[in-house]
Amino acid sequence: MTADRLSNDKAALRSRLLAERRALAAAERSAAAEALAGHAAALVPPGGTVAAYVSVGAEPGTRPLLGALAARGVRVLLPVLLPDNDLDWARYEGDDRLSPAARGLLEPTGPRLGPDAVLTADVVLLPGLAVDLRGVRLGRGGGSYDRVLARLARGGARPLLATLLYPHELGGTVPAEPHDLPVDAAVTPEGVTRF
Repeated sequence: MTADRLSNDKAALRSRLLAERRALAAAERSAAAEALAGHAAALVPPGGTVAAYVSVGAEPGTRPLLGALAARGVRVLLPVLLPDNDLDWARYEGDDRLSPAARGLLEPTGPRLGPDAVLTADVVLLPGLAVDLRGVRLGRGGGSYDRVLARLARGGARPLLATLLYPHELGGTVPAEPHDLPVDAAVTPEGVTRF
């Protein structure tokens, strides 16, 4: 498959999945966020560190998860988007310490810890639109998390890599390029699928 064809296939899949997310009712999204919180929180060891993110729009919700992790004493790192699309990290210190940022994101207001802070994570939660049964993840296309995955590999870190999804986003076949690294697990409201 040519690079152009692969890129077009990814773009078409992204467009379809984003439309499906927007079509979900608010009550369905809220129920999914609560269920995801329980399953995803169980992946993080007590006293561990998780690199998470603040969901936006119709993404599977992370707010209940962030609160549950913080209540358990888990160190939660959240991304801060840099001008070159790389990610810096800062600690989650509650919803009241999140601030609007570029691209409609919410970011922590605390001290920046540097892009390498992700190397300390036991679990890295990566946003995505789909994961197939090989663990290949379809992201939003910005490349920020491809950089995170490359940084983890260079640093010799092996955290559990997981993506939060709605049930219909797990399975099928995700078009993959050589730089697309698989995740270890997908978390849906039904539970955790490991690859």
